[in-house]
Amino acid sequence: MNKKLVLGLSGGVDSAVAAKLLLNEGYEVFGLYLDIAGEASREDAKAAAENLGIPLEIADISAALEEKVCRPFVEAYLRGETPNPCVLCNPNVKFKTLLEYADIICADFISTGHYARVSDGRLFKGEPDNDQSYMLCRLKKEQLERLKLPLGDYNKLEVRKLAEGFGLPAAHKAASMEICFIPDKDYGAYIEARGIVPPEGNFVDENGKVLGRHRGIHRYTVGQRRGLNIAAAKRIFVSEIRPDTNEVVLSDGEELFVNKIGVMDVNWLVPKDDKFEAEVRVRHSKLSFPAIVEPTESGAQVIFKAPVRAPTKGQSAVFYIGEEVIGGGFIV
Repeated sequence: MNKKLVLGLSGGVDSAVAAKLLLNEGYEVFGLYLDIAGEASREDAKAAAENLGIPLEIADISAALEEKVCRPFVEAYLRGETPNPCVLCNPNVKFKTLLEYADIICADFISTGHYARVSDGRLFKGEPDNDQSYMLCRLKKEQLERLKLPLGDYNKLEVRKLAEGFGLPAAHKAASMEICFIPDKDYGAYIEARGIVPPEGNFVDENGKVLGRHRGIHRYTVGQRRGLNIAAAKRIFVSEIRPDTNEVVLSDGEELFVNKIGVMDVNWLVPKDDKFEAEVRVRHSKLSFPAIVEPTESGAQVIFKAPVRAPTKGQSAVFYIGEEVIGGGFIV
């Protein structure tokens, strides 16, 4: 194998430090900026490549992002789900584009600034404070087999210190936004700006009693407490979203705790035929929950050892044995 490598270079501190670490290991690094028409970020990537002394190619991924991520993101919200677009983007757009360019220039490897570990085509957690393995749960084996993740042994503070030591301009650059195509994090406004304005409807309790009016189901997610604008004697939460009747169900939160969930379309990184014990994450956070995972024809059934709060339709459930990612699918 050669040591030619394509790195997703964003202009931020993580990818810049990843590039420098790989250069220090003797890799021939080629930067690839994944462009969704953001002028400032594009210039940051160019400046980072110049500082690092590596070539930079710019790939317009806006059409692929729309087809594979943005449109499914909107459709999921309209079904009353809460999707995680990064989980879709990584295998279907980001890493796919990196591999395509690597093949063009005959590079054996690809890399990003994600905080996770890869070894022999297997995916493992990064350092606990910044672990991003959850977001990579749907990577394909052929992507993992060619992937280098140099930040897996570091946390964010350590990466910033490395950037300072390397003299990288991005050392003190602010962290990137949660979702690249919604920089202000207003998902509802983003959906409406696309010409889709779901109607207002009723807040109801579990018995169907009307409690008030909501602004459209796309503005709510299961477990939400803030922004409901409902006068109540006690704290209330969104416990269910009913797109068929355009209702958002509110409760005191007891209904949010469940003992089991179904998971569909599981991407098995380690094939499993029989039930097994695992730690399961049901959202992108540091928390995981002990459970029994049983593979099924459509995915898996997860039985938690203690009730878990608000596993939400559309989010990913990711299975871990120790540090290793076994697989992940979508909560139904």
